[in-house]
Amino acid sequence: MSITIRPIHTKADIKKFVQFPFDLYKNNRYWVPPIKDDEVKSLMPETNPAMKYCKTSFWLAEDNGKVVGRIGAIINPAANEKFNEKMCRITRLEFIDNPAVSALLLKTAEQWALDQGMDGVHGPLGFTNLDHQAMLIEGFDQLPSIASEYHMDYYKKHMEAQGYEKEIDWVEFKLKVLEAIPEKAVKLNDLIKKRYNLTVRSFSNKDELKTVALQVFHLLNTAFDELFSFVQMPDDVLQFYIGKYIEVLNPKFVKVVEDPDKNIIGFIVSLPSLSEAMQKAKGKLFPFGFVHIMKALKKPKVADLLLTGIHPDWQAQGVSALLITELQQIMIEHGVEWVETTGMIETNEKAINHWKNYEHVQHKRKRCFRKMLR
Repeated sequence: MSITIRPIHTKADIKKFVQFPFDLYKNNRYWVPPIKDDEVKSLMPETNPAMKYCKTSFWLAEDNGKVVGRIGAIINPAANEKFNEKMCRITRLEFIDNPAVSALLLKTAEQWALDQGMDGVHGPLGFTNLDHQAMLIEGFDQLPSIASEYHMDYYKKHMEAQGYEKEIDWVEFKLKVLEAIPEKAVKLNDLIKKRYNLTVRSFSNKDELKTVALQVFHLLNTAFDELFSFVQMPDDVLQFYIGKYIEVLNPKFVKVVEDPDKNIIGFIVSLPSLSEAMQKAKGKLFPFGFVHIMKALKKPKVADLLLTGIHPDWQAQGVSALLITELQQIMIEHGVEWVETTGMIETNEKAINHWKNYEHVQHKRKRCFRKMLR
């Protein structure tokens, strides 16, 4: 092999960067392809506002012109200031099973990080916590949700060979949906709503959802502030993610709770699983990909639990249980049998223990690695 590495600059390079996983995973039945156009837009400053708040570089590794790996590096000044460190984020790392390729990719990003004055690297992490993050290390025979990640099983070995160690893990669960909401839970919900004069809002169409979307994401900024690697996102970045995800949501699978002053104090965002539909779409919405997605939104057997957030002032007041019970009722009505959670940080014992109250399987684990360079 004659492996070379080069930075990407043009839109054609970005498209090659986005295409590589499609070639790498083409015979893997568990990989869920993203929409190519969305991935391209996420790597262009004119379409992804998060890039203007970060310093970045991306590279392709090639063997005689054929792409054999890719990597990105992100420096997020706001994150480094918040956590009082000088770290570079490794992102979108993919490579063939060749130690020379993975070593070249990682060493290139590490040297760039050193040149920028950083003390170490960690990841995979993205521009924000709503971007790509973490590497799959358990659950290679499980279909991920569209908000999760899939990686080859040899990646972990390559990372460790280059001196990377565990920083933190995320775990994911598969939960059995109840056949009916217990009467005790219904009475508890009514009690919580009456005690605090709370209102649960439901949505029948996307226009209704759009009226509260920014408020929900503002609450996300507050509710997630203490989580690992989380940095609050400005409105232009929030609007980018709203535009990216709202069109594929089924509004009935979203619930918010309002206090007596109509402030949103809690939310839960779920979605009929689109994993199989995205596989059929093969990275393209048109001409037929959108049809597969719309079918999946109507009669799901599996739903993905994307986001849950409670205002810190309202935690431990029953708001979380209220949201989950309300959402379960919708799932029962739609014939959903299983729920897939997205990653929960392993130190978030409260959330993890809550899901263990249900019939469950902890079937996936993802990892953020860390390596100090000086």
